Amino acid sequence: MHQATPSFATIALAALAITAFAGNSLLARAALGGGLIGPGSFTAIRLIAGAAVLLPWLLRAKREWPSWRGALALMVYCAAFSFAYVELNASTGAMMLFASVQMTILAAGHLSGARIRAFDLAGIAMALAGVAILLGMNLKPGPILAMLSMIVAGVGWGIYSILGRSAADPARRTAGNFLVAALLAAPLPFLDAGQSVTVLGAALAVASGAIASGLGYVVWYMVIPRLRHATVGAAQLATPVIAAIAAAALLGEPLTLRLGVAALFILGGIAATSKRG
Repeated sequence: MHQATPSFATIALAALAITAFAGNSLLARAALGGGLIGPGSFTAIRLIAGAAVLLPWLLRAKREWPSWRGALALMVYCAAFSFAYVELNASTGAMMLFASVQMTILAAGHLSGARIRAFDLAGIAMALAGVAILLGMNLKPGPILAMLSMIVAGVGWGIYSILGRSAADPARRTAGNFLVAALLAAPLPFLDAGQSVTVLGAALAVASGAIASGLGYVVWYMVIPRLRHATVGAAQLATPVIAAIAAAALLGEPLTLRLGVAALFILGGIAATSKRG
């Protein structure tokens, strides 16, 4: 049996979640790239803020137990992402992150018996080509450990997304995951080697955790059970496009023809993976 083409509501929610992901990237880059906070402290504060804003859902009478696997995957993703972006430039990190997310989700789908169609492979290839068009001129080699860290982040996020398909209550599951992940991340600030935490850096971490991560991931967990494995991965490739548009609006960076062409490739690839079989 094939899943139907996503409804308008599903598409709108997916777009909202992807926008939150892009916002999260901008917040993380501003904090870590500017040296306003160490990656361990950023990760811990981000997860604590996410757990705090989602606490009302966790305390409701009918509860869903946290997923220990989901919480561990979330913590690994957040920590590896933060440590990678201390040294990697944004373009290299984004390309590696989304490529490893794609491979993880495809592999998980294949192992679980999900059918991978020619349309899926063509759509993913088209979307990845769009990301390469968008980022290719800015790709620069980075330290090997940082690059490996971003690959680990992509694997963690891919696993977290796949585990979210089984959530009976996305809000409660996400709240529980953030609470457990925050406890697991508590020792991470000790890895910052004494780097100070500025007020602005902490504020960016709180915004990342409470809004772009906590609430954004609830929406994502609501959406992914309605999407096919290939679409879950391909949809996230829209994040670099949205981030580039946001950078143009907020930072005055120009919108280019290359961005327009990349957006067509990426959105066309997402449409291909969403096509009814």
